[in-house]
Amino acid sequence: MLTGFSVPLSPTGGSSLAPNPPWHFVGNFLVVEYWADPDAVRAVLPPGLEPGEDPGKCAVFFSDNQYASEGGRELGDPAVGQYMESFVAVSATWEGKPAGACPYIFVDNDNSMMRGQIQGMPKQIGQIRMSRSFALPSQAAPSVGPGGLFVGTLTHRDRRLVEASIRLEEETADRPNAMLARMINMRYFPTLTQGRQHRPAVHELVRQRVRDVSMSPVWRGPATLEFGRSPWSEIGDLAPLRVGHGYRYTFAMTVDDLLPVRDLRAD
Repeated sequence: MLTGFSVPLSPTGGSSLAPNPPWHFVGNFLVVEYWADPDAVRAVLPPGLEPGEDPGKCAVFFSDNQYASEGGRELGDPAVGQYMESFVAVSATWEGKPAGACPYIFVDNDNSMMRGQIQGMPKQIGQIRMSRSFALPSQAAPSVGPGGLFVGTLTHRDRRLVEASIRLEEETADRPNAMLARMINMRYFPTLTQGRQHRPAVHELVRQRVRDVSMSPVWRGPATLEFGRSPWSEIGDLAPLRVGHGYRYTFAMTVDDLLPVRDLRAD
């Protein structure tokens, strides 16, 4: 009998790219808030979502992460449990309330890509780099404090798509991941059968449920942000017209539930 939470199913289930939830996460984040062309933001919103109260507002996230399933098996194999990620979040409204959407997201680990697609995040494989801080002060690393310079880059198919920098100045009560807490994702899986290719097997809006959330102090400072162009990605259409603050923090959570919001096949 074949078993497992995700493909590939196998006799024991141990080959699944995404293991049984819960999935526990922790990561260091760099975030830059910015404003893009409101029309470009509107164009990437899933059906049913409308532009946010601050049209064109977006954020770029970079994160250096570690995850484990229940029992922590992945902690014994960093090649499985560690991954880096970068994505764009755009502001939106859903039924008149603040929401967000994630049109583009890149990771460097196949099991993270599978988990994300199960959650409704359109993950692709890319190369992400981030500045790292360490427990000892050194001229070779930025400090999480005034003057610390943190940089994140995203490359996909040999094209540099995003480059961001943040020069930390002060701690802040701002929560730059508030958009993520209101995120509505779109799960989509096509049908290949002739005559039915216009009707996907899965097409629905979902809201992620998380628990055991914790967050470090947040540092803020001025930021720079540049987008590149690629024939293989339209992320450049969301390039910044104006750049706001940058943030650096550590965030942890557990994911083991998903709330269906709307079945778009019925529409």
